[in-house]
Amino acid sequence: MTWPFQLSDEQAMWRLCQEDDHGAFAHLVGRWQTPVRRLCARMTGDVHRAEDLAQEAFVRVFSHRHTFQPGGRFSTWLWRIALNLCHDELRRRNRRPESPWPTADGEDGSGVGGAEPASDQPSPMEMAADLEEAEVVRRALGQLPDHYRSVVLLRHYEGLRFAEIAEVLGIPEGTVKSRMAEALGRLAVLLRRAESDPLKLSIT
Repeated sequence: MTWPFQLSDEQAMWRLCQEDDHGAFAHLVGRWQTPVRRLCARMTGDVHRAEDLAQEAFVRVFSHRHTFQPGGRFSTWLWRIALNLCHDELRRRNRRPESPWPTADGEDGSGVGGAEPASDQPSPMEMAADLEEAEVVRRALGQLPDHYRSVVLLRHYEGLRFAEIAEVLGIPEGTVKSRMAEALGRLAVLLRRAESDPLKLSIT
């Protein structure tokens, strides 16, 4: 269904809650599916699992639609749902013997350096260097504790303000800022170690 005007996310949620409007739900999925999948891929390091998690996030949006608070921001609610699913996934993974940070493949696998190339194409050597750098950053992000990684991803990759991140995570804004400072410090250490020896990409 199309409308003669552009629905806001909150208007679409109102229609979904009040009228079970499947067109409004499709509008929300179409607008947010890619950002949610991207966040899940960056949080878990697994582009294929991210597809499943993104689908589950929208299943929860629909099934829990009547719990959405009028006056709230849909994006805040959705980011919280997606992050909770990612945290659950990482906890399950950490209880299993395999590596908690598999190598991602696919268009959003690294979640880093995935922008479209410029019109003047880089050389193969430049492309290889960019991909290697992106992989190092992706692996460094994977070494951060979940609560630090969440803040970095929401701030630097999804463009949320500190106040918005605080609302998503349900913590004070000052805590968000302190986590960001700690996360960036840890990333700096990891990237320096990776530069000197890629096999030492870990925090001790």
